[in-house]
Amino acid sequence: MTPTPIPSPCTSVCRMDERSGWCEGCMRTLDEIAAWSTLSEGAKRSVWKLLGPRRRLVAAGAPEAAQQPEPPAS
Repeated sequence: MTPTPIPSPCTSVCRMDERSGWCEGCMRTLDEIAAWSTLSEGAKRSVWKLLGPRRRLVAAGAPEAAQQPEPPAS
């Protein structure tokens, strides 16, 4: 059985927030967006795990305090 590929979190709202450095639609960084097609499935899962906490921080009005390290690009 072939595992289901990890989907892109893109929502087609491609606007970067200057304070956080995250896309306002998908909450990824430019580096995460650019690397998406070459990331391993594990690295894609790592990115997905960052998105919920980022959304909560933005909703709370504190995205600049949320800069998190990039997940491994493998």
